[in-house]
Amino acid sequence: MLYSICIGLILIASVILILAILVQNPKSGMAANFGAANQVMGVRESTNILEKTTWTLAGLVVVLSLIATISMKDGVSTGSSLQSDAEALIEKVSAETAPAMPQAEINTEEAPAEAPAETPAE
Repeated sequence: MLYSICIGLILIASVILILAILVQNPKSGMAANFGAANQVMGVRESTNILEKTTWTLAGLVVVLSLIATISMKDGVSTGSSLQSDAEALIEKVSAETAPAMPQAEINTEEAPAEAPAETPAE
């Protein structure tokens, strides 16, 4: 339950974070060269509130991610028994498959000693 709530809050915070970053006025760097793009997006002036919002939302996403990870049960969020499913699949595949190449049977018994050659009767 807590895991699902955290995931939902992470998604909401991520969308708001993306929007907060998009409306900020680039101060320098490669994005500063694209002045026309700022006017198309409707950006006029960046304030400290947007910068504080960006850092707060980024921190919130990190904290919620840690809480969601801690609240997971046995590393599986869906509650299914993934390990037992994998073991059953391995058993099924190993029971159904034949060897890839036919195996030759090797006789391990010792060969009987050769009988002495018969000598012709004189």
